[in-house]
Amino acid sequence: MTVPLSILDLATIGPGQTAAESFAGSVAIARRAEELGYQRIWYAEHHNMSSIASSATSVLIAHVAAHTETIRLGAGGVMLPNHSPLTIAEQFGTLETLHPGRIDLGLGRAPGSDQNTMRALRRDPRSSDSFPQDVLELQGYLTGPTRIPGVEAIPGKGTNVPLYILGSSLFGAKLAAALGLPYAFASHFAPNALHDAVATYRREFKPSAQLDKPHVIVGVNVVAAATDAEAQEMFRAALRARVALLLGRGRTFTDVEADLILDSPEGQQIAQMMKYSAVGTPDAVVDYLTTFTAHSGADELIVAHQSPGVAGQVRSVELLAEAAGLTGATPARTL
Repeated sequence: MTVPLSILDLATIGPGQTAAESFAGSVAIARRAEELGYQRIWYAEHHNMSSIASSATSVLIAHVAAHTETIRLGAGGVMLPNHSPLTIAEQFGTLETLHPGRIDLGLGRAPGSDQNTMRALRRDPRSSDSFPQDVLELQGYLTGPTRIPGVEAIPGKGTNVPLYILGSSLFGAKLAAALGLPYAFASHFAPNALHDAVATYRREFKPSAQLDKPHVIVGVNVVAAATDAEAQEMFRAALRARVALLLGRGRTFTDVEADLILDSPEGQQIAQMMKYSAVGTPDAVVDYLTTFTAHSGADELIVAHQSPGVAGQVRSVELLAEAAGLTGATPARTL
């Protein structure tokens, strides 16, 4: 691999599993990824999803950071319209103070939830309109000077936690370029605008105090296994899980029912969401990722390991690291 590899941990709660078991799994994945030399691990803010445990993103980051030593950890991302910029600055300023040089803060403007949950979060439906201004306010709390006279983030002020803009459209690409921030594209579940967004970001990028040249992080799904048949079976299980997540609405599906849905037009749309997926033996996965890196123009890949269960994900993490030539633990690097 010619670019760094990072991990997006979805903190999945598997069938019959508890949130506590999910958190233990996230620690196990992070510790192994640190040993193997992955660049960073991010956790995403989701709400009211029975199979995802990363709703309190900063708390999960703190827990994993306390059980690791060098790997960078962060939000991929915090959905800023759900929060006040000051609160997020204090949370991530605290994390950076406790774990200096290891914390990232990725920011998105989606709700990370459905409409009912959005109301339960006390979120104004129009709050996403102020996302650019909120990013600047947050940046001021962390790097200075504050944009709100007389208000400082404590902890937070002077911690210079690096910001990243997340997106799946041209809006995020344009904002990241205008602010001179790294840009992470969510092509692991929203592939359609990848090329236009990356091209727009690179074309319009303006250097900043944080970043002197564009840096693109691109999401991609991975299922690495000893045999292609095993990997394909695991990937099919991941597709079925996606059906349950997006269409279940409180009910469960048998494998036969999920497969019938996947064969329907609605199911094909779900499969299309996972268009960018490297599935197979370790060498086949690396071949795919190498081609995908050139195809996407990525400076870094952030991988969502989709194997069912913690053991399968850890094994996928290991197989990819070995085939990609990662050389073991490396010092954390910021952008």
